[in-house]
Amino acid sequence: MKGSNIIQEKSFELAIKTIELVGYLQNVKKEYVISNQLLRAACSVGANVEEAIGGQSDKDFIAKISIAYKEAREANYWIRLLEASNILKNNDTNILLLKSTECCKILASILVTLKSRK
Repeated sequence: MKGSNIIQEKSFELAIKTIELVGYLQNVKKEYVISNQLLRAACSVGANVEEAIGGQSDKDFIAKISIAYKEAREANYWIRLLEASNILKNNDTNILLLKSTECCKILASILVTLKSRK
């Protein structure tokens, strides 16, 4: 993604890796409930980041970044749940957990910076 910023890149990578993992979960493990929840949350991170960038006001930007942060945390939850329930092994979730955690940290940092400007 040439010319994009770090959260655009990281949220896009999260979506791609999630799509790959969900394909495995649904086709091999026949797990649909948690995988669908994970897919919605993880792909929503990048979609909300894109909406924030195209926002019409600072308030709109903050609202969309806040939603992206919440969705990244939700994705993180579903990944941990897949691990804890032994549907997947840690090796299968390590990269995805790292990516969702990175997104959480970046988005939290953006929100802290924005709120400190007020």
